[in-house]
Amino acid sequence: METDLIEKMPCHNQQLNNSESPEHAAKHVRFARSSPAADTCQDEPCEHQTTSDIQRLIGPQLKLLPLNDQIRELQTIIRDKTTSRGDFVFCADRLIRLVVEEGLNQLPYSECTVTTPTGHKYEGVKFEKGNCGVSIMRSGEAMEQGLRDCCRSIRIGKILIQSDEETQKAKVYYAKFPPDISRRKVLLMYPILSTGNTVIEAVRVLNEHGLQAKHIILLSLFSTPHGARSIVQEFPDITILTTEVHAVAPTHFGQSKA
Repeated sequence: METDLIEKMPCHNQQLNNSESPEHAAKHVRFARSSPAADTCQDEPCEHQTTSDIQRLIGPQLKLLPLNDQIRELQTIIRDKTTSRGDFVFCADRLIRLVVEEGLNQLPYSECTVTTPTGHKYEGVKFEKGNCGVSIMRSGEAMEQGLRDCCRSIRIGKILIQSDEETQKAKVYYAKFPPDISRRKVLLMYPILSTGNTVIEAVRVLNEHGLQAKHIILLSLFSTPHGARSIVQEFPDITILTTEVHAVAPTHFGQSKA
């Protein structure tokens, strides 16, 4: 398996700030840009490109949370090797919650009318039925609580995939989904996309159960350009939602902390 998040803790309510100001706009550049090196990255994602360059090369299937100081700080704390275990888990849970909240915005809604306690009519919206989550074990399970905090009754399936350390070939060991998963919209949860092989195998299993890739929204905290591109090349209709695309994924998630 590519990575494993360490222990889970309850998520804390956070609001996604979509506002952007000129001083924050420059922070969307997440790769050190060097003009000579950048000229060599025309067709393939590389570490010298900006996030907008990566999105252009991979396509509209890749969606990033709007970057703000809160998200940037969480990313920094998670990547810092001196971060304590408690702070690491706390910040990871906060970031998971933000990704889940934005993932829910990608699901279909329908208009509805309700009556308020004062007897007035209110025109609102509600989720359409048929949504569910699927976690890729074991690291994906760390994102389940964040989803349940937002959707208490949502059904969650599981799939266990292990990758060979030498060949990086993924193999499915366990899969359990709702019986009608082929008719549902699925939030597929996997926090770190490195090679993309594990996710590709998971989507193949979902395809075998009748679910089309266009009905899958992949929720991830961090992704490498290679991982995102590999998934989109294999499944052009899938949607990938993440907070950051960077050549170096924080693969220390699986290591124990003192």
